Amino acid sequence: MTVKTKFSLKGASRDSYLQLVAAFPLASIKFDEQLREAQQVMDRLLAQGELDHGAETYLDALSDLVATYEDEHYPIAPASDAEMLRHLMEAKGVTQAQLSRDTAIPKSTISEILAGKKPFSRQLIRKLASYFNVDASVLAANF
Repeated sequence: MTVKTKFSLKGASRDSYLQLVAAFPLASIKFDEQLREAQQVMDRLLAQGELDHGAETYLDALSDLVATYEDEHYPIAPASDAEMLRHLMEAKGVTQAQLSRDTAIPKSTISEILAGKKPFSRQLIRKLASYFNVDASVLAANF
């Protein structure tokens, strides 16, 4: 049965895509050895710099297969509120005192969050998301 689709590759893009598929077929990754091989293929492609449309399409599909395997076999727990706040502060280069001044969040509250003694509240999430210019869902992962 043939299925018609609007997705197509033509010319050199099609050729590069098919060469990559022939060298390392796009199939579900079942074992860590296949994962390592897929990562090596991805690394080689990324090292090439600019890729044609066929190679980009292949890399995108292979990345999805790798992500699916890693999500199932090597899940990463969400960062704690303390870890998230510490990261955002370091990335922006602010101290607890400056964060407190800029957001009107009491220093004691910031200290309790960083010590893991207090979780984010909805109000804190809104203030911090605005201050750090991130989506509130980034901070609400543990909410």
